[in-house]
Amino acid sequence: MNMGERNLYLHTISVEEALSKYYNYLQQNKIQIGGAEFVKTEDALGRITCEAVYAKSNSPLFNAAAMDGICVESKITKGASEENPIVLNLGKDFLIVDTGDAIKSPYDAVIMAEDVIEIDDTHIKIVGSVPEWENVRPVGEDIVTGEMIIPSNHKISPIDIGAILASGNLNISCYKKIKVGIIPTGTEIIDPKEKPMEGDIIDSNSYMIKSLVDNSGGVGKRYGIVKDDYELIKQQVKKSIEENDITITNAGSSAGTKDFTVHILRELGEVIVHGVAMKPGKPVILAIVKGKPVIGLPGYPLSAYLAYDIFVKPLIENKVNLDNKISNHNIIKAKVAKRIVSSLKHKEYVRAKVGKVNGEYIASPLNRGAASQMSMVRADGLLIIPKNSEGVEAGEKCIIELLKNKNNFDNIIVSIGSHDMLMDIVADILAYKYKNIILSSTHVGSMGGLMALKRGETIIAPTHLLDESTGEYNINIIKELFNRNDSISLIKGFNRIQGIMVKKGNPLGIKGINDLTKYRFVNRQRGAGTRVLLDYLLKKNGIDFNLISGYDKEVTTHMAVAACVKSDDIDFGLGVKSAADSMNLDFIEVGVEEYDFAIRTKDLEDEKIKAFIEVISGNELRKKLDNLGGYSYSNVGKIIKDIN
Repeated sequence: MNMGERNLYLHTISVEEALSKYYNYLQQNKIQIGGAEFVKTEDALGRITCEAVYAKSNSPLFNAAAMDGICVESKITKGASEENPIVLNLGKDFLIVDTGDAIKSPYDAVIMAEDVIEIDDTHIKIVGSVPEWENVRPVGEDIVTGEMIIPSNHKISPIDIGAILASGNLNISCYKKIKVGIIPTGTEIIDPKEKPMEGDIIDSNSYMIKSLVDNSGGVGKRYGIVKDDYELIKQQVKKSIEENDITITNAGSSAGTKDFTVHILRELGEVIVHGVAMKPGKPVILAIVKGKPVIGLPGYPLSAYLAYDIFVKPLIENKVNLDNKISNHNIIKAKVAKRIVSSLKHKEYVRAKVGKVNGEYIASPLNRGAASQMSMVRADGLLIIPKNSEGVEAGEKCIIELLKNKNNFDNIIVSIGSHDMLMDIVADILAYKYKNIILSSTHVGSMGGLMALKRGETIIAPTHLLDESTGEYNINIIKELFNRNDSISLIKGFNRIQGIMVKKGNPLGIKGINDLTKYRFVNRQRGAGTRVLLDYLLKKNGIDFNLISGYDKEVTTHMAVAACVKSDDIDFGLGVKSAADSMNLDFIEVGVEEYDFAIRTKDLEDEKIKAFIEVISGNELRKKLDNLGGYSYSNVGKIIKDIN
């Protein structure tokens, strides 16, 4: 075999076909994963039963007092009343009992302590009769010997453990935890504990995959990083197969000249699938070696996550024939807040923020790059675009596979619009002070946010749009966009210093806007307030944007601008001072702008919005913004009602 040849997979198959093909192979070849073992009941939390558990004893084991009081023979209480009280003798007519005490013959009822009138140490008086078995838990009331406590294929909960122990079962038969070996590969990969040098990539994937395995009920074993060497990878794969039920290789599954995994698996066993029509996650390998599943996951974090969720997780969970299909409560339909273009060739999974606006689910797409781990951290769900679809239009309904609890979405403040780091700080304060209120921010620029507000896809729209003719922020553009029936108000926010970010020490001696044509620039996306400000300044200074190197190079946040300027590829960009300070850049002020929040007037009465206004107006946020620098607070929290 020529190690330098590329392993091209020109004919990918659908996700559904890949699953069916692989699992059918496992079934037809009677490949079993794991087995059964006896587990101490007290240690069985989260385990899966492989057979039903039946009671070995009754609960309660005897007739037991259900209340604190006295036990009596019910027949001697007949006729007792306020007018005709009955006096009882301790040891002869009654015994004192506490809750749970055995009730033995001839006693057959319990009178609550608060219904007993004490005469002296040995005599009491009762003024009411009690029926037979009053306040007595009969033997076997809760559990009867021989009845089923929990069925097979059942995930054991804390309450289950109590019931199983009460039924006399100290040990139960559970499926063994599946052992999964995880092999990170790549010459460029280093451990997180090592200091990265140029060209190094920190191995975060294998730790994520181990956590996914453990969370699925398996036992993940991460092996050391293996360099791109055919024999070294092969030996590690063989070792993992000997020691584990399932083996996962990470990276090296694609079509590069050093992607050896598929060749190794063909040498050691049989490759059932290589290449799946999904995005991200296309270069998946599904193989069998020595009767054990081996899955090659792609190297990009999002690709690895999705491929694990689709192909590996069911292997761990389906050992007990559990239904691995997505439960209905994890699937919703949501209106998409932004147009998404997709390939006809793949089933695509797009990370999205999800919230409710006017009782309707809204999904706002996040960064689609397969290497973007933070988009998965921020995502509430996966927006699914079927194969053979060119994408979805803004406002169209799509299927969302939720990653978070559906019940939480009623407590979300959906924010779509301009980016500022303060929104993350506000979200943090809201979550801390109000516990159940979540601020969910998606950054599409000021104009994109106002259009989302117009379409009813967001609750608030952060905006800082300059009217070139008046020099006023936000008011006039809202009047132009919305008709009077919309009734839009403006929550005044923060004054921000906008300016030019340059490298520390300003080595190029950049002085202002007129230097834009001399050096490499990075821009904000169309519709962003910063982009509008830039175009205004260009027009004001008579500068042709076609002469600017990088005018069409767009990023979506102020922090992304700062990160670009910090790199060797960009000389300067326009953004807010707080972003420049956070990246230790120099900053040349060009003006102060107004960063406000557009909202429908009716939503001002929402308790979540009242909490939001309280937070942005509070001292806690101001202290944090003072540390960032570049903000002032003259009108924060002031409401301008019905401006249109």
